[in-house]
Amino acid sequence: MKRVVVCLSVLTLFGLSVFSQKKQIDQARAYIKSGKDFDKAEKLMTDLLKDSANRQNIKIYDTWYDAVLNQYMAANEKLYLKQKYDTAAFYKLICHLQEVAFKQDSLDCLPDRKGRVRPSFRKDHGEVLHAIRPNIYYGGTWHVHKGNYSSAYDYFDAYIEGARQPLYTAYNYDKTDSLLTTAAYWATYCAYRTKDARRMLKHVPLAERDSAYIEYGMQNEAMAYQILGDTVRYVGMLRKGFDRYPQHPYFFPRLADYYSSKGRQDSVLVIANRGVEINDSNTLFLMGRSIALLNLERYDECIETSQRIIELNDTLPEPYLNIATCYLNKALVVESENEPRKNRRRLEQLYQQARPYMEDYRRLQPDAKQRWGVGLYRIYLHLNMGKQFEEIDRLMRK
Repeated sequence: MKRVVVCLSVLTLFGLSVFSQKKQIDQARAYIKSGKDFDKAEKLMTDLLKDSANRQNIKIYDTWYDAVLNQYMAANEKLYLKQKYDTAAFYKLICHLQEVAFKQDSLDCLPDRKGRVRPSFRKDHGEVLHAIRPNIYYGGTWHVHKGNYSSAYDYFDAYIEGARQPLYTAYNYDKTDSLLTTAAYWATYCAYRTKDARRMLKHVPLAERDSAYIEYGMQNEAMAYQILGDTVRYVGMLRKGFDRYPQHPYFFPRLADYYSSKGRQDSVLVIANRGVEINDSNTLFLMGRSIALLNLERYDECIETSQRIIELNDTLPEPYLNIATCYLNKALVVESENEPRKNRRRLEQLYQQARPYMEDYRRLQPDAKQRWGVGLYRIYLHLNMGKQFEEIDRLMRK
């Protein structure tokens, strides 16, 4: 007898629970039908879903979806009529609506008792969201313009990840949506601005599918590995980027810097020469070659390359310094022979050759005293230029 009483109690509680669900759903529907208080209707449904026993009730999700959809439509109408409305809240509603639709769709697609999958809402919800889905992308661009890079990333990520959801199967976005790769590029860019390397790497493969963004996608991938401290992959991506896009401004200088830091000047020269073969007027490649030749003590070749840079752009200071340094280093080699009488004329010639280039470097870089000061001190001393030497001597003493 006690057992029967217990069962009756459970049935009574179950009946009350069902009655409470129906009452709150009916109230939410009344709010929606009235054309206002859509937020209250949503809260009634989200409160119901806090109870795990209610999470299989498709009517709750359907009412929740309608409540959010009507919030979006009301906000969209205000914007259309140019009435005051929070733009950020508008874009947030679109993402929220998509999330609710995905949750309902996942429940709607559960197999029935016979194992059949017959979604009832997918077609209608898919059509609605397909029409407004681009606004998720534009929400991302709006946040980019505001400098809200973390929020912008969330929108681009939602746009990309959403495209892969079953709700949109009929639209085959992977092949039809040209904005996907653009969204991937912007997601990667926003992740870079927030220094989140793992987020940067998430959408790089998709960004690199678009020829318009592949160079910058590879650049972002390299930067992500650098942030993570993964030197092997960082340098590997620099090599790959330079091989495929040698004239892109990112890859060559960083690859050259890496080789230089490891004392591999021959490797710097190899990639610089390859760049010059592709474009012999590119001062970046020529500068890389000039520095490598200087470090390899191939002074005549360095002078020739540096003079070519000056022909192309006489406002760059480094080639003047490189030429002057070459002549000064050659003078040091002659001085090391320790035959001052025999080599006096040759030394004077070398210092005379170094002088105009070091003076030009000083003119272009007046604050770089540590770089031109010592050189000019030597030049004026060996050329017996008393007035100029005294000036440099005073500067060096300071």
